[in-house]
Amino acid sequence: MQDMDDAFTLLRRAVDLLSEDAAAENGQTVGDVREDIGRQEWEMVLGVLIEIGDVHPVSVDFWELLAEAARQMMLDRSCRWCEWRAWEVQNGTVRATLNLVGAEEGRRRTAFSGDGRLRPMWDIGNRSAGGERELSIARLWVEYAQELGPGETADVRLAPLNPEQWRHLKCGDVITMHEARPVAGTATVIEILPPRT
Repeated sequence: MQDMDDAFTLLRRAVDLLSEDAAAENGQTVGDVREDIGRQEWEMVLGVLIEIGDVHPVSVDFWELLAEAARQMMLDRSCRWCEWRAWEVQNGTVRATLNLVGAEEGRRRTAFSGDGRLRPMWDIGNRSAGGERELSIARLWVEYAQELGPGETADVRLAPLNPEQWRHLKCGDVITMHEARPVAGTATVIEILPPRT
């Protein structure tokens, strides 16, 4: 059982799940990770494994091993990211470019943390049997930023509460984010990936 292993054993097990030719965008390879393990550079090992997993197809097991290792190392944001990526492997990926309305137009006055805890509602074009607009909930992860504030734009990843309700979306679709009335932002879908399990 993985939770009985220490973080360092979990990281070694994650490396063993990768093909030897797997590499991060910066060129770091599985061989480099094994060298870092030998030097006991555990936080660096975790970071490189995350980078490899972000560009190389990996399993839910890989992400779960990394999430538990990050949890044990008390790296909260890394743990949440690995849990997020495991969810995407199982449910698919929705990425979009989100433009938040400015503070003068919307209700939000401060930035929110971009680490997947915000769960806004989205108008993705779904309608009830009576023809009324139905909003759908999705957690939101801001890429390459710790937070996002009023009037700002960023690429985001969405984790829908009910992924099957989002299957009709395609690249170029515009969806709207709601935290209350009025609209909090608009997003243009830039990537849809199916589940990989």
